Amino acid sequence: MKWQKLDGSVILLPIAEAVKLVIEKEIEQGNSLQICVGCDSQVQGKYISFATVIVFIRKGKGGFMYLSKSTEHIKMQIKERMIYEVTKSVTVAYDIAPVLEQYKIPLEVHADINCEAHFKSNTALKEAMGYIRGMGYEFKAKPYAFASSSCADKVV
Repeated sequence: MKWQKLDGSVILLPIAEAVKLVIEKEIEQGNSLQICVGCDSQVQGKYISFATVIVFIRKGKGGFMYLSKSTEHIKMQIKERMIYEVTKSVTVAYDIAPVLEQYKIPLEVHADINCEAHFKSNTALKEAMGYIRGMGYEFKAKPYAFASSSCADKVV
């Protein structure tokens, strides 16, 4: 995955190294961090665009995010697309988890899935929750999944 900052500047380091540098800088500045990972997608004809984000929350002092975009020429039903988004998020969480564990930074994986049964995305809720929790990560769904439903949604 190619990563960038919100301003478009490219992150050249492997993502785990880039996250480590951010954590060290924020700790040096006296900030307490929480990190959330999420993904959102948008169907555009025969293509699906995905945006995966790593959100760095400076507790009480705002935050910022890194993002990665991709477009795929693939047809998916809603449930499959939701699980694919979760897979992208879990993959990123897995890549950065050792760094977060080293610095004892909490990690949440956010899924752009609604908890209310009358929404289409809800068909993937149980599988997504099981997948994320089974990997050992904190799970958040809508309306608490801001990394996916707000941050990634804005850049997809």
